[in-house]
Amino acid sequence: MEKPKAAGKQQPAPDEPDASDTDPATEPSRARFGPVGRPFQRGPFYLGLIGGFGALTAYYGVQALVGALNILVLIFIAIFLAVGLNPAVSLLNRWGVPRGLAVAIVAVGGLLLFCGGLFALVPPLIRQITEFADQLPAYLDELNRNTLIRDLTERYDIIERAKAVITPGNLTAALGGVLGGVGLVFGTIFNVLTVLLLMIYFLAAFDRLKDGAYRIVPASRRERVRALGDEILRKVGAYIAGALAIAICAGICSFTFMLIAGIAYPAALAVVVAITDLIPQIGAMLGAVVVTIVAFATSIPVGIASVIFFVLYQQLENWVIYPRVMARAVRVTDLAAIISALLGVALLGVVGALIAIPACAAIQLIVREVVLPRQEAR
Repeated sequence: MEKPKAAGKQQPAPDEPDASDTDPATEPSRARFGPVGRPFQRGPFYLGLIGGFGALTAYYGVQALVGALNILVLIFIAIFLAVGLNPAVSLLNRWGVPRGLAVAIVAVGGLLLFCGGLFALVPPLIRQITEFADQLPAYLDELNRNTLIRDLTERYDIIERAKAVITPGNLTAALGGVLGGVGLVFGTIFNVLTVLLLMIYFLAAFDRLKDGAYRIVPASRRERVRALGDEILRKVGAYIAGALAIAICAGICSFTFMLIAGIAYPAALAVVVAITDLIPQIGAMLGAVVVTIVAFATSIPVGIASVIFFVLYQQLENWVIYPRVMARAVRVTDLAAIISALLGVALLGVVGALIAIPACAAIQLIVREVVLPRQEAR
């Protein structure tokens, strides 16, 4: 007969661990050091420590961004130019030109335009400076023969004051300023070449970068985000086209004025005005200064007329031509274009002026296609 099982003794269930299967390294440690206690409370010290680490991380993150700000600005400008020139590359691509060759054609065309502007500016400017240097003794003799100038020179002792200013220390300081200016020129050339190379890389990989950015969006919303993103990119391209139209208008108007006023080298200076007008905020003033200097070298009345012309034309461009062209190209209202341009210049300077109109167009598109439909659906 089978012996009955002893009461109180139960066999362990198959899926339950036996006491003998416990980790031998764990049980003795619990026996020696006691049971595991509750987690520490998140008191003021803990919160202050974590908050301090967060503040230090934020501080050094901001310092890193400030240190890399110049490079980030160059990268942003290169991306912006690549977005604006991509329609031209896509057009050549649709005509059967391979994308790499299309990017090369657009980049070389832009570089040739820039170099053409420099070659149009530099020879006439050198010639004007040489002529001015040759005629400088005659100008000084004419000034010495002038009774008013001679009386002022004798009364205020201008010659002796000029000799006192021209000292070795002042000449050394002036030389340092010249060297700083040379360094600024080379730094500007380096920045231009950096933007050009980055723009070429972004243009070559534009479709791949765009598709990679869209893949970050959830698949359920990807199609709508792609449609909105492509429309924003199209508006940036339209903005570049509008800026080119405004620059061409400035060049034509300046060329007409210089022909009427009799200023030398009107075609070359008109190219300079058109190229500098592409630079936001300060470009139009740079072109006006160059033309005005040449105009004053021609005669004082012509120089005064040049100042009046450019002051009036800048007001016309800023308040009439620019808003109307951008309203047609980017589909923003005149008031929105003016306000966004002023806010962009005030907040971010040249970069803000560069992105103000496309940013305004993008905000209007998102409000019209995303925000307002949600409000109407509630």
